[in-house]
Amino acid sequence: MGTSLDVLSHEMVPDHQIMDGEEVKNLLATYHISLEQLPKMYHDDPAVKAIGGDVGNVIRITRDSRTAGRAEAYRLVVKRPKK
Repeated sequence: MGTSLDVLSHEMVPDHQIMDGEEVKNLLATYHISLEQLPKMYHDDPAVKAIGGDVGNVIRITRDSRTAGRAEAYRLVVKRPKK
């Protein structure tokens, strides 16, 4: 029961990075969007927890792509609503 799993080391989990304030500002300006328009991911997602992410962080997810070579996606970390 005491075994822990490093989700980021699994081959199916793409690279997750917390973006700094300047990177977020540039991202929003490039795409002419607001923070709230980014797709969301929950604060208790295993990858978010593994990188030390918190509500309000923007996460850059980088995947290898057969067609594009490398694809980046961005997610805003939000708190999971209570049931």
